[in-house]
Amino acid sequence: MHVYAGHGEADSEVEHEREGVFALHQRRGAIKQAKVHLVKCHEFTATFFPQPTFCSVCKEFVWGLNKQGYQCRQCNAAIHKKCIDKVIAKCTGSAINSKETMIHKERFKIDMPHRFKVYNYKSPTFCEHCGTLLWGLARQGLKCEECCMNVHHKCKKKVANLCGVNQKLMAEALAMIESTQQVKPHTLPLSLQHSTQGAGGHSTRLHRYIQEKGDRPSFSEDVEPLYAVPRKEQHKFTLDDFTLHKMLGKGSFGKVFLAEMRATGEFFAVKALKKDVVLMDDDVECTMVERRVLSLAWEHPFLTHLYCTFQTKENLFFVMEYLNGGDLMFHIQACNSFDLTRSTFYAAEIICGLQFLHSKGIVYRDLKLDNILLDIDGHIKIADFGMCKENMFGEARTSTFCGTPDYIAPEILLGQKYGTSVDWWSFGVLLYEMLIGKSPFHGHDEEELFQSIRTDDPCYPRWLARDSRDILVKLFVREPERRLGVKGNIRQHNFFRDTDWSALEKRQVEPPFKPTVNSPSDCSNFDKEFINEKPRLSCADRTLINSVDQSMFNNFSFINPGMARFKNI
Repeated sequence: MHVYAGHGEADSEVEHEREGVFALHQRRGAIKQAKVHLVKCHEFTATFFPQPTFCSVCKEFVWGLNKQGYQCRQCNAAIHKKCIDKVIAKCTGSAINSKETMIHKERFKIDMPHRFKVYNYKSPTFCEHCGTLLWGLARQGLKCEECCMNVHHKCKKKVANLCGVNQKLMAEALAMIESTQQVKPHTLPLSLQHSTQGAGGHSTRLHRYIQEKGDRPSFSEDVEPLYAVPRKEQHKFTLDDFTLHKMLGKGSFGKVFLAEMRATGEFFAVKALKKDVVLMDDDVECTMVERRVLSLAWEHPFLTHLYCTFQTKENLFFVMEYLNGGDLMFHIQACNSFDLTRSTFYAAEIICGLQFLHSKGIVYRDLKLDNILLDIDGHIKIADFGMCKENMFGEARTSTFCGTPDYIAPEILLGQKYGTSVDWWSFGVLLYEMLIGKSPFHGHDEEELFQSIRTDDPCYPRWLARDSRDILVKLFVREPERRLGVKGNIRQHNFFRDTDWSALEKRQVEPPFKPTVNSPSDCSNFDKEFINEKPRLSCADRTLINSVDQSMFNNFSFINPGMARFKNI
């Protein structure tokens, strides 16, 4: 544990702090709110269904373990993840447009109410809205007299007015319409016929057919754009190409290993993500974002480089450069804090990497000591891009609650939309920790910590240089648009008055600290708790793995063009 000591006389406020409250003695994991998929006013989130459940779109069983599908937080509709693009009815549990159902941006309007009657079911029956079993011995639910849809009593008001409509077929037809933009409504292969019976019943029927034509366009899977476009290589890497020597780190996501390429004897860091965990946390897109940002990193010296990605039935693998200098958390634990020269050097190189990401429309969102690695020479490398947000150019904003608690910016805590400003707040926290050896904000639990971030001013010891204090004060401005990094040129701040930015960006500035590295495979700069564990992949549950929808990971595997020297292995 690191305590506040060795820096001279402290402010009176600091003297009254309980010893160790702010000490940088443990690693802190990042958090992220559940991803919400907004479709037709529905708010779908990945959900674990504790009992057999059926999809309200395709009417098939939602298979698998963990979080097998999506469920709307408003109306409770349950669907397969693969059926999310086939939802055509607006959410009836939403305050927006709660009565009518609109289809395909109002091109078609269908208002087809069901005629529900209480029904006695003589065999187990499932609700066709929320997908779960109708309970009870008699009068268990409601059956529509027209289309025979079965629902819970509680789900009646949440069912869209789509009596007789097959959403899956309708969605396929609408997809055809979109693919042939020139087609006029009366020539579409979708025939909607409405008939009304009597003024008393007001029952409505929908008859439809979809013409199967030989020239119907085929829909192939969209290939995600890559910053570094992969080329067809003669050799695709697999786990058999590597020997796992040591475990460098682990978390709920999976593990990071020191691995040796058998053909060349070179060492790499291999990050293994468990597919079931990725799916359970609805992080497939985050994984794809991480791969794209890593492939982009070849363009910059202060970002961790990715060589290739590949997958097995159970895992996703990232093969990255092995940076055996350790991370800043490891090193600050050994010396309590960094001196001014060392802090300034690391801060300057981090700024270069951060500004490069921002120039590419990427908000990093997880800047912390743990994610700044040192190479063998002592230069920094930003790592772990799983929290990144892409396409954040200009006035673009996002609102996902995520980050590592100690580093989260106040605008995130306040639920405001944000941009690159959050990275500059986190940079301020990181710089404060490097200079002072403590966290600027504190609390006995997460709630107190977040309150401190929203309202408290950090304590600055008297020995802290004027320029150091000034840059921290300007980074901790709570109005995002006035924060240094967003406003003004941070490189021109007097804190960096002795920094040669041109030489620094070319890695021509000699690092003030060089980590002790005895060999290419040396891992003495990593926490012993990980190194001493056996380097093996976690065993997967066969039933669970067999339930994984492997198509979710299409387009994951590739070889970076920068890996040309391995092309003919």
